[in-house]
Amino acid sequence: MSRGFALLAAMLLAIGGALTAGAAEAAEAAKAPAQTETVAMRRVMVMLRLGAEHYRAGGDYGGAYGDAMGEKARLRLARRIAREHGLRVIEAWPMPKLGIDCVVMEIRDGRSSASVAAELTKLPGVSWSQPLNEFRMQSAAPAYNDRLAAAQPWRLASLHKLTTGKGETIAIIDSRIDTSHPDLAGQIATLRDFAAPGRAVPERHGTGVAGIIGARAGNGVGIAGVAPGARILGLRACWEQPYGGPTVCDTLSLAKALMFAIENRAGVINLSLTGPQDRLLEGLIGLGLARGATIVAAVDGDNPRNSFPAFVAGVVPVSAARLSVGEPPVYIAPGLDVPTTEPEGKWSVVSGSSFAAAHVSGLAALLRQLSRSGRSAAPGLLLGPRGEIDVCTLVGRTARRDVAACEMGR
Repeated sequence: MSRGFALLAAMLLAIGGALTAGAAEAAEAAKAPAQTETVAMRRVMVMLRLGAEHYRAGGDYGGAYGDAMGEKARLRLARRIAREHGLRVIEAWPMPKLGIDCVVMEIRDGRSSASVAAELTKLPGVSWSQPLNEFRMQSAAPAYNDRLAAAQPWRLASLHKLTTGKGETIAIIDSRIDTSHPDLAGQIATLRDFAAPGRAVPERHGTGVAGIIGARAGNGVGIAGVAPGARILGLRACWEQPYGGPTVCDTLSLAKALMFAIENRAGVINLSLTGPQDRLLEGLIGLGLARGATIVAAVDGDNPRNSFPAFVAGVVPVSAARLSVGEPPVYIAPGLDVPTTEPEGKWSVVSGSSFAAAHVSGLAALLRQLSRSGRSAAPGLLLGPRGEIDVCTLVGRTARRDVAACEMGR
């Protein structure tokens, strides 16, 4: 048997196995009970005002309550509100940087979360209330799983002669990253889990985004990350739903991860997700931007205008493809059939704005390293006008170097 025929046979066998596995997953999904509403739809967030003595702009954030008396008073208020309005207290999380104590409450009857939030917002001692919103990662189903994936879209070997993102910190707010993957081992500086308890197993979306941003370069396997020299914070705020469902997050898990990223001075924050307008998250994003962070978010190609937080002022909105005429301008980066890392030491080809945003987050770290004013530069100064990103020109201009080698793919 010739070598070429043997390789073809092996590829067909792998594809056949993948199809069989996909059929099995579909069968399992068919057995799963249909869910008409999510847990998030049955919960609201109540923002209790913290006393003035707790609101210290330079204070530490440790996820714990302040003095015992203040804690007891806020818990009494939360329980009274819950009792009087037919709710149940689930969780509380202080956010002194915003001057609030966030309490999650469960609705115990058929009322909508929007109507309950509007009712609670009017109460004394409540800054505001809002639904516990759900957010989804912006990825499409992988085209296939194959180690002979197409070449990466950017000429990273040439770019990395000028910059690797060294000295920059990137916070990846996503699902669980496989830190034992050959391309990611030793690349993730910090791991924190802010999502609801679940199985402690690596998840595909977070692992794929992490690979595009920070996969180890020059190790002889897999791919190279856009910013392999950056310090990466792996912040799990999202989780895979069972039976092949989407990767989702909620307001509180994202808020916790955002606050951690801000407190740990992440220069770049990657949010490969979209969801409904959210007042709490918008406040935290504003805080991060005010502290000089570059915040990158995915755009929902099916509903661009309602992509939150992509179009919050100061956030970098990224799409994998051009939008229809009349839609708001965005940055366009590689996100169609892109090779990246997958749990269990594998690689796959992925598509979606999630992965376009990951490319731009890595690029932002490269440009921040090169730019003397990078830590305070607005996205427009780092990335230029919105549109299709010319990575060679951007890096060459910032480094004041000739980019001919990059453009020729050397």
